[in-house]
Amino acid sequence: MIALNINQKLYEVDLKGHETLLEVLRHYLGLTGTKTACEEAECGACAVIIDGKAVLSCIILASNCEGKKITTIEGLADGDELHPIQKSFLDAGAVQCGFCIPGMIMSSKALLDKNSEPSREEMEYALDGNICRCGGYLKIFEAVRQAGKVLKVQGRSSKHEDAR
Repeated sequence: MIALNINQKLYEVDLKGHETLLEVLRHYLGLTGTKTACEEAECGACAVIIDGKAVLSCIILASNCEGKKITTIEGLADGDELHPIQKSFLDAGAVQCGFCIPGMIMSSKALLDKNSEPSREEMEYALDGNICRCGGYLKIFEAVRQAGKVLKVQGRSSKHEDAR
């Protein structure tokens, strides 16, 4: 039995010992916004934020996450009010089929939490492990830029030299 802090809520989970965080999120807790795709750390669809860093949940054991702060795509919105990053993805037309978007948004959030004005190179680095099969990268980068501006105005992010 372990306790996981997910989206600011404590969950007690009885594990067999080998379950990935992705399996626990989707199958034990019903948090299906985090997507299952490659299960080999190749596509980024399963990205979540653990202690401020974007992490691929398909390759981390849930048992290694005890005592850490985990945020999933479900933890971003405040009720019916979308997080600025979620809203910017919609406004910029960055959501096509939508399958990669939860991972893209979580990786973008980890970046923007550290740097609200990332360069194109920093965005490419932060999103490097996320694959969009629709090829919507230009709109995704625009969404990240827009969200950064909003977050800066709201005081939710700061400018740092190195967001890596």
